[in-house]
Amino acid sequence: MNMISKVTTDGEATRLKVRITNRPLWQRAALAVTPVALLAAGFALWDSDPSAAQAPPVPTVTVAEPIEQSVSLWDDYVGRFEASRSVEVRPRVSGQIVGIHFRDGAIVQRGQLLFTVDPRPFAASLAEARAGVATARSELALAETNLGRARRLLEADAVSQANVDQLSARVQTARAALAAAQARVQQRALDVDFTRIRAPISGRISDRRIDAGNLVSAGVDGGTLLTTINALDPIYFTFDVPESLYLKGSRERRAGTQGDLAEIRLQDETGYSRRGRLDFTDNGISQNSGTIRARAVVPNPDLFLTPGMFGNMRLADGGTTPALLVPDAAIRTDQARKIVLTVGKDGTVAAKPVETGPLVGNLRVIRSGLTRGDQIVVQGVQFAMPGAKVKTRVTQVHASQAIASKAAPPSSPSASQATLAAR
Repeated sequence: MNMISKVTTDGEATRLKVRITNRPLWQRAALAVTPVALLAAGFALWDSDPSAAQAPPVPTVTVAEPIEQSVSLWDDYVGRFEASRSVEVRPRVSGQIVGIHFRDGAIVQRGQLLFTVDPRPFAASLAEARAGVATARSELALAETNLGRARRLLEADAVSQANVDQLSARVQTARAALAAAQARVQQRALDVDFTRIRAPISGRISDRRIDAGNLVSAGVDGGTLLTTINALDPIYFTFDVPESLYLKGSRERRAGTQGDLAEIRLQDETGYSRRGRLDFTDNGISQNSGTIRARAVVPNPDLFLTPGMFGNMRLADGGTTPALLVPDAAIRTDQARKIVLTVGKDGTVAAKPVETGPLVGNLRVIRSGLTRGDQIVVQGVQFAMPGAKVKTRVTQVHASQAIASKAAPPSSPSASQATLAAR
């Protein structure tokens, strides 16, 4: 049986034609115009430029001219603080420590009593020496009396000249013995005084190395170390200078343009709060490191600075120099170079490579690459692309931005443990 049969559509077409013919005139016109309108709209959409409809608005950026100011240049160094004077306290007499008269780590003044050695043996030696002086005086008086008697007898030819000479020699010997006895008294008195060990300088004292009751010995090499004292006001800041900076400084000293002002900040500080003066440069460059040792003297009236403390120092390069300053936020990094975006008179953005210098507050020194009249993008940098058009809003860079803001409080390491406080 053949399953494919002819479909008769003439009747359906006739019925559709009758329905359309019976509709009102406006409906028949709409049926005729609608396909034409759809074709026309599609053709217009196909033939239109899509970029014109999708073009974004021109971005607006803020521009400003660099400012020209005189700045002071500095060289940076790293170093540590050292005591301006350091003394090892050792006894000058041997004996037993019977007294300690300071608190460990305290500030002591020159001449302050620190230790006491048992003075009784030395007081006895002093008394013995004074007795020796009395004996020597008695012997001298007897010798002078005998010499005077002999001279009177010599006038009467009762004694010989040889006897007089012998008695005269005894007088000289007695006088020498008296001088030696008096010197022994002075020595014994010094020994008694040395039993009271005093601070030779003012400064911060270390802890005691010997407790009361221990025996100590005197001597330059084998003497017992009792404690140490470091003078802290002023304090030294020592640092190493590379050969290149040393050569530059030497030439500036010859020209009379190098300064000796040093500013120092501590490890937990952001600002340079300490000031000093360069006072010493070593007499040779180290062959191992290629640096030369230098030193600055820093006042330390509050005794806060301690030997061994780490610090960063900047040394005045000498005088001032004019420089262009721009906001540091306007400087971008393009791979290995620094660039600044500028806007031309026609509104086109251009990238200019620059050589940057140190930071002055929020402004960066520009050594080369910019001119005084360049319009640099300071805000909206993310919207400015090199070669693109932008609208500009002009502002000014103020010199007050170059003033360093108030130093932040020193940072401190966080605590490693915490416990609940007792109520």
